[in-house]
Amino acid sequence: MPIYQLTKRIKFPAVENAEASGLLAYGGDLSTKRLIKAYESGIFPWYSKGEPIQWWSPDPRFVLYPDELKVSVSMRQIIRSGKFKISFDRAFEDVIVACQTIRRKDQDDTWITDEMKDSYCILHNEGIAHSVEVWNGKKLVGGLYGISRGSCFCGESMFSLESNASKAGFIELVNRLNQLKFKMIDCQVYTEHLRKLGARSVKREKFIKQLKLSLEDNLIEGKWNNHSAFKQNQKAS
Repeated sequence: MPIYQLTKRIKFPAVENAEASGLLAYGGDLSTKRLIKAYESGIFPWYSKGEPIQWWSPDPRFVLYPDELKVSVSMRQIIRSGKFKISFDRAFEDVIVACQTIRRKDQDDTWITDEMKDSYCILHNEGIAHSVEVWNGKKLVGGLYGISRGSCFCGESMFSLESNASKAGFIELVNRLNQLKFKMIDCQVYTEHLRKLGARSVKREKFIKQLKLSLEDNLIEGKWNNHSAFKQNQKAS
């Protein structure tokens, strides 16, 4: 399959044209319109500094259905201890900067470029990108961010400065989204961490069909910290 070069036109090739690796196209920009079009088409950007923007749609897709969340006994104990407090859309830029700068094992560089950070901050200001913050006292010790479209949340990245911090934030996010009747959380590609929490691989064709259905829902708009569903009980539960 050829790798398509995007033009200024806000259009993507069909996801079935992606390479076996999931790479579909390159080029274009990270404008709000293009990013929204990408996520609503089952496509996301993923590239490193110095590379052209690359657009991906892997097959299979890694997905967590909120009612399939798995929480271990030990994690339930940590959550009940009240060690962590959770907030939503309170410190988006701090979260994405932490995801950008905190190195993980076997990772030499970040795929969150400054251009990507700036673009997602714009999406956040428009109520499209959202963050989950995990606090230990007044210190931000973990978090994650992603894109919300219809009843689908597309997770992008997470960070943790303390053991289980990001996991606690993710669990609380899934619980809140489940209460709001979100249909799925797009985890994009396989990780063992998310598999243990209940995520599983689904065929891209099935994922795209489910995504289209989720886009028909209009469950919540704007920044999450303005909604009662995300204000109550700001402690991991």
